[in-house]
Amino acid sequence: MSIIEMKVPTIGESITEVTLSQWLKKDGDYINIDEPICEFESDKATLEFPAEAAGKLIYVAAEGDDLEIGALVAKIDTSVAAPTSAPQAPASTPSESPVVQKSTEVAKENYATGHPSPAAAKILREKGIEASNVTGSGKDGRITKADAENAQSNKKSTPEPTATPVLQVKDFSRATRREKMSRMRRTIASRLVSAKNNTAMLTTFNEVDLTEIIKLRKTYQEKFVEKYGIKLGFMSLFSKACAQVLLEMPAVNAQIDGNQLIYHDYADISIAISTPTGLVVPPVHNVESLKFHEIEYKIKELAGKAREGKLSLDEMTGGTFTITNGGIFGSMMSTPILNEPQSAILGMHTIQQRPMAIDGEVKIRPMMYLALSYDHRVIDGSTSVTFLVKVKELLEDPMTLMMEL
Repeated sequence: MSIIEMKVPTIGESITEVTLSQWLKKDGDYINIDEPICEFESDKATLEFPAEAAGKLIYVAAEGDDLEIGALVAKIDTSVAAPTSAPQAPASTPSESPVVQKSTEVAKENYATGHPSPAAAKILREKGIEASNVTGSGKDGRITKADAENAQSNKKSTPEPTATPVLQVKDFSRATRREKMSRMRRTIASRLVSAKNNTAMLTTFNEVDLTEIIKLRKTYQEKFVEKYGIKLGFMSLFSKACAQVLLEMPAVNAQIDGNQLIYHDYADISIAISTPTGLVVPPVHNVESLKFHEIEYKIKELAGKAREGKLSLDEMTGGTFTITNGGIFGSMMSTPILNEPQSAILGMHTIQQRPMAIDGEVKIRPMMYLALSYDHRVIDGSTSVTFLVKVKELLEDPMTLMMEL
């Protein structure tokens, strides 16, 4: 017997442990070399684990196990040959299939017919049901205890008096179940608690009138799609506006490292993307230097990979500022939590038609609430308010954004 041991490989510099999320092959299956046998879930991505040899698969670890790098996952018995297709058994002929005939019994009617057993009679009395309204299924038509218990459904077609229904507690589920949190969910939980406990987080709010942005998209969308093959979305416009103001106000783009502040001369904006396993925030690098269609391409690429669980560790690393759009789920207002070690995050929300006072007149405008959560250790209150006002002004007059004024 020749055994190959399959161990958790080195996945990334910062990853020391993975979870065996699911087996892709059964214990005892014959597998080919390079055939995926299971999936690992790390803090940042889901990875397939291919077989290093062909042979019989022998489980060592179980689904849901947390495994350190180098831990034994499975064994492969390479002495086992590939299975050959077994010949199919010939179909049986009619002469080989005996026919079983069942006799038909006719229930005899006698004294027992329609009469309840003692136990059945007691149940019927408690229910207030006449025996004549129940069909017996016992010997010779006798009413059994089961017939009495099911009397509501076995009644003869006799109209019932209308009664006020009584809710029974047993009609409602009281079931619970326990499921182990996925590694990504545990990582998200840990980071959120850390952000709450280790930063002086505050949130400031403002609102933006998107009349001009919507008009711009409506006017140029067709030409934009025709030239670049992708739509001009709100996210690229918001990302570009934030990137421009981040370079003007470097404190909002900074982060703490011990007793030092790190300032960035570029804007790597992390985009919050919802996936079936949780929220991920891969960054779009150098947004300040990208054109609108390039930002849209990158966001689409990252979102696709995120939802398929194919983001690489490099694509998940970095970011100097985050944008999250709860508006796509209908959120009107929220206080987003910081994405450490970043010092600020912008929350977008749903667009609502609201009456606004414009030059002494009430007009209906498409309005969105903006929320900026920030680390007060790095960013002063006046700085956070000024940042949000500058972003608002760029979005309400998008020509200044296009011309980088």
